[in-house]
Amino acid sequence: MPPLPEQQHKVVLVMDLVESVRLMADNEAEVVSQWRGFMHHAATQVLPTCRGRLVKSLGDGLLVEFEHPTDAVRAALALHRYFAPINRRLPLSQQLHLRAGINATDLYADENDVYGHGVNLAARITDLASPGDTLVTASVFDGIVIGVDAEVEDCGESYLKHWPEPVRTWRLYPVSHGSAAVRPRVPEGVPTDFRPSIAVVPFETRSHTSEQFVIGELIADGVIAQLSRSQDLRVISRLSTTAFRGRQSTTEEIGQRLDAAFVLGGSYVTLGDKVVIMAELSDNKRGEVIWAERLTGDTHDLLEAQSGLLDALSAACAKALLNDLVQRTLVLPVPQLDSNALMLGGITLMHRSTPRDLQRSHQLLEAVVARHRRVATPWAWLAKWHIMQVVQGLSGEPAKDFQRAIDTADRALDLEPASSLAMAIKGHALCHLGKDVDASHRLLQEATQSNPNDAMAWLYNSVWSQMWGTPKDSMVEAENALHLSPLDPQKYYFEMMLATSYAAMEQWERAIELCRASLLKNRYHLPTIRTLLIAQHELGYAEDAKETFALLMQLQPQLTVQQYLAAGGKSPLRQRVAKALTSLGLRMH
Repeated sequence: MPPLPEQQHKVVLVMDLVESVRLMADNEAEVVSQWRGFMHHAATQVLPTCRGRLVKSLGDGLLVEFEHPTDAVRAALALHRYFAPINRRLPLSQQLHLRAGINATDLYADENDVYGHGVNLAARITDLASPGDTLVTASVFDGIVIGVDAEVEDCGESYLKHWPEPVRTWRLYPVSHGSAAVRPRVPEGVPTDFRPSIAVVPFETRSHTSEQFVIGELIADGVIAQLSRSQDLRVISRLSTTAFRGRQSTTEEIGQRLDAAFVLGGSYVTLGDKVVIMAELSDNKRGEVIWAERLTGDTHDLLEAQSGLLDALSAACAKALLNDLVQRTLVLPVPQLDSNALMLGGITLMHRSTPRDLQRSHQLLEAVVARHRRVATPWAWLAKWHIMQVVQGLSGEPAKDFQRAIDTADRALDLEPASSLAMAIKGHALCHLGKDVDASHRLLQEATQSNPNDAMAWLYNSVWSQMWGTPKDSMVEAENALHLSPLDPQKYYFEMMLATSYAAMEQWERAIELCRASLLKNRYHLPTIRTLLIAQHELGYAEDAKETFALLMQLQPQLTVQQYLAAGGKSPLRQRVAKALTSLGLRMH
């Protein structure tokens, strides 16, 4: 007697033709012909796609073996669809319907057959199924994702013939027929989220070694954690994206299921202690890859709290996504742009420091306000735009522009009194005006209390402390802002504020270091240039200071000492900058 084959964990699908005896008796030749067509379709189309092995065909049924529950479910639902167009041409009494049962179990399998009580259980629950039904046991139910693989209906426990205990089963439906396929309606009064959404799916290993699988999860977890710290992105929960581990889903399918505009995924391979990651960022709406990169690092680095490899991957992904959106705002007409592209483009271009970009920013933000007049966020950013007019030296009437910023921020606060963004921007404008310093400080403090994770609120608190408080407080607040927003597209602005805090503390070398880092990201940012200039001047770097002053005059030829002082109060550092500008030859009026 040959030895028993090795026992393996498999998923078995049993499927049969409902009332096959009656159908054969009524019209045997037609039923056999239709069944043969069905089996050809199963063997050549469905099972190869779903990675199933046809174990046997019984003339009116079939037994199929799979490795994974998801494949068995896909196959069963696909096979049910075969007879639908045929049945539309047949009278009700001659229609052909299938029923199916699926069970995952340890069984004996060889090249000819599968054996074991788990196969019998699949057959028993098939007997429970109604025409068109697929029933699954708990071992299959636990291996699928509701809303992705199928919709379900709990059928409770059933007592089966010759089975020692009740068996719980679930009925499956295609997802397109389930309620989860319908995107939930956003209730009235819920604030609009203008941030582009991204889903990070587990990265796939190129190796079949089981211990390598966890690396893909580490990569996805780390990138999600980093991207979630960006206030410009809406990152889909890890609990949702893990459902797509090991699946053959397209980025379009993932994006539609998770309501994500962008999908980040890829693969990796390990070579000793090294890991090579191939990452791809796809635009779900356009169905195209907008960024791809190959990164190499140490596998142990993935376990570090501050992983250099994951930092690099996250930063590159965020930059590519934001740049793609902003580039579209520069070339497409406003009516063709989504609101999140308008918003993000307006915010980003506002900080690019050229008159042309600032003008386009205003156009984009005005368009968002026009579309969403009852939403606070666009009004708040439009208020910030008026401040940037002054900061960039493009305002002929700084005091009036600061007042416009305050009035616009008030519109936002009327709509959403607890908006930390609107409070921070209004407080920032009041801080620069210098007419009600205490009120500005109260607003900025309230903003950080309302939302302790609002990087912009912390940054503007740093500005206040620099102008009216203590340099040490300013430094702590700027450091906190930078920590909260490590992937911010305006990181240069955060670095400039921190540099200014160090300058106020007379730590000139550190100020220069941060200014140079900031200027690498935005070489035309005037406040950074002025901070660099004062640090160089105070350290006695005369030639460097003259070179920086020449750049300042090139970018802002109409600047005067009086105009500079009018734009920002009378803080000690600003007075010091004015003195340095005067010594370098800037005219007073």
